[in-house]
Amino acid sequence: MKKTLLILTTVIGSMTFAQDCSDLFISEYVEGWSNNKALEIYNPTANPIDLSQYVVIRYSNGSTTATGANAIQLTGTVAAYDVYVATLDKTDPLGTGQNAPIWDSLQIRTDGYYCPDYNTSNAFYWNGNDAVALAKGVANTPGSWVLVDVFGKIGEDPGSAWTSTAPYNGPGDELTKDHSLIRKSTVLKGVTNPVITSFNALAEYDSIPAVIDINGMTYGNWESLGSHDCGCNPLAVNEISLNNVSIFPNPSNGYFYIKGINDFTTINVVNSLGQNVKVINNNSKSIVKLSMDAYKGVYFVKLTSKNGEVITKRIIVK
Repeated sequence: MKKTLLILTTVIGSMTFAQDCSDLFISEYVEGWSNNKALEIYNPTANPIDLSQYVVIRYSNGSTTATGANAIQLTGTVAAYDVYVATLDKTDPLGTGQNAPIWDSLQIRTDGYYCPDYNTSNAFYWNGNDAVALAKGVANTPGSWVLVDVFGKIGEDPGSAWTSTAPYNGPGDELTKDHSLIRKSTVLKGVTNPVITSFNALAEYDSIPAVIDINGMTYGNWESLGSHDCGCNPLAVNEISLNNVSIFPNPSNGYFYIKGINDFTTINVVNSLGQNVKVINNNSKSIVKLSMDAYKGVYFVKLTSKNGEVITKRIIVK
């Protein structure tokens, strides 16, 4: 009970109950090797939102409380149905050790940099076992914070990372260390209950396959930062219902099926750089099988109808 009361009094200024598509939420989490840390924040509304009203807060190693030193005020504006990519501010190409620069491939996807000095604010220095919160309020005034979304569980230390199975520090794939996760398109609001029973990452997120080099070193993967597919966006649904098209299995282990595509004449599989990986002409088939054995990562399947209408679905290949 004591821990619960601490959370309720220091995590948020007041309890909120989020309405679908009404406020910002975290759409992608990046916990990459070294200083490659980033959050993609999605605006599910029809109006631009001023980010200066919001803070990012880090709850380290199962802590139930945070101070102003664990928080940072956001800046800028995020447009309607758009995203804002916030990244740890380590951009000195000559930096070493704790000041090693983030990779160029992450820098080109960044909208704003935060927390260059750990001793001033450590909000963006999370590891795989830290909860990360998005809240309304003032960074140096914890009592003003009103929770908008949280990644992980405040007050829970899973060991080195939250994994795909429980117990979290037992068997299972590590999901929140040296990895990235994308919020499922069916999620329409953030988590505003700080005392959830537990954190099941795969309930609301898809895990992006990590990059592993020839030496077996695991790195994060942030190729999909910069856009988010969400059911809140009315432009994501056109005259041909997205509900009639399904892709499975997703995530895929090397192949996947596209079903309900009788009215689509062209299938393009596009990588995160916008390059066509596969182009297939469909002759009124209702289901098509695609092999992706040679590829790992996040891709977008663009389906074009005979009338020129286009819908897009995301697929993760492990």
